[in-house]
Amino acid sequence: MVIGAIADRVGRGIEGAAQGVSGLFFEPVIRLGVTGPSRAGKTVFITSLVANLLERGRMPGLEAARSGRIEAAFLQPQPDDTVPRFDFEDHLAALTGPAPHWPDSTRSVSELRLSLRVRPKGLLGGLKGPRTVHLDIVDYPGEWLLDLGLLEQDFASWSREALARAESRGEAAAYRAALEGLDPSARLEEPVAAALARKWTAYLTAAREAGYSDCTPGRFLLPGDLEGSPVLTFAPLPPSEAPRGSLAREFARRFEAYKAQVVKPFFRAHFARIDRQIVLVDALGAIHAGPRALEDLRQALSGILGAFRPGRSAFLSGLLGGKRVDRILFAATKADHLHHSQHDRLAQIMGALVADARRRADFAGAETQAMAIAALRATVEETHTVNGAELNLVRGTLLDSGKQAALHPGDLPADPSALLAPAKQGAERWLDGDFGVMRFAPAPLSLRAGDGPPHIRLDRAAEFLLGDRL
Repeated sequence: MVIGAIADRVGRGIEGAAQGVSGLFFEPVIRLGVTGPSRAGKTVFITSLVANLLERGRMPGLEAARSGRIEAAFLQPQPDDTVPRFDFEDHLAALTGPAPHWPDSTRSVSELRLSLRVRPKGLLGGLKGPRTVHLDIVDYPGEWLLDLGLLEQDFASWSREALARAESRGEAAAYRAALEGLDPSARLEEPVAAALARKWTAYLTAAREAGYSDCTPGRFLLPGDLEGSPVLTFAPLPPSEAPRGSLAREFARRFEAYKAQVVKPFFRAHFARIDRQIVLVDALGAIHAGPRALEDLRQALSGILGAFRPGRSAFLSGLLGGKRVDRILFAATKADHLHHSQHDRLAQIMGALVADARRRADFAGAETQAMAIAALRATVEETHTVNGAELNLVRGTLLDSGKQAALHPGDLPADPSALLAPAKQGAERWLDGDFGVMRFAPAPLSLRAGDGPPHIRLDRAAEFLLGDRL
């Protein structure tokens, strides 16, 4: 096993060196990882980003587009033949067709290559012809991202934390009832194990629907071809003796197998070559769900982002073969659900949610930024006078009813601690505000030639993530 691990790491190092030489002397490659908890808008982000790089009329914040140095953009076959292709064309048709609708969420890893023909800056632009820069975008389910934190835990510590979170959640009532009278030290019986795993999966599904973020193991929610396998047939247990052949001993073994056979191979295969990272977060949804959901999101992000810090202390450094992610963007999505006067406050809340992890990344040399974006703008802004005072609203088509509605979701606080402090203290509800959220459908579009879909700050996000490499 030791020899195999050494050989694997050497192989990844050679592969990385080869890619570096190729990028230096031939056609550079930027691998962009797109991650984030469930419902953060990863599919819409990738679709709109690619569409707006193909038709760059709405990308003035991307210098290479504004100056005309990007002469052409075109899709090409991706380099990884065993990874499904991101279904860009179908997703774009869903967003821009005559009956626009949100595309299906990410359910498995996928990849897309967009190639850009770029003219160099300055004097080199006149002396050298344009070069081709490949952008490889890697998308994967947010549910799987949460499993990063498991790599630092054993079964006992994970069980303790998972049961502590479930203790205060009504969605876990059926699972807590199943543990009553259960003896984890008793001999393993597969029907009992399977029933516990099903109840834990049902709880995770309900918790995700209620707005909670930390729902592990993530593959339980999207099992794919692993459904029903022993590696997905375990659940957290209270502390107990674990003699050989017992339920507790077998669940601990399966937990370690899950990490070794599901989590590590996935991140080794898809993170080993990541250059740039964007972490998309539905912060507004968590705020609307309440203080506990916001604190759950903060803790989940802290665990997730710890893996991306590029210093030697990162616990994924062995898996990543020393690869450094040198730019990380933390993006609060759905900024179009707020009037533009609230966008700076949303960005500040996003920054506060990831403050600890962001400081670690900055210290290790990675450049980071927090931003409020909308990859596809679904609303328009209005100002109404109510009782003599002006009220800023956003108007759009409601997803559930198809009717037009205007929304004032409430004013976000100027100081993020007004939200984060009560969330950390375990408050059950907000005392000073009621933050509403409506689910809007994508608006019908009439795009001019050369324009991609409308957005908010997607061009600035692209400049931060890609601009220095173009």
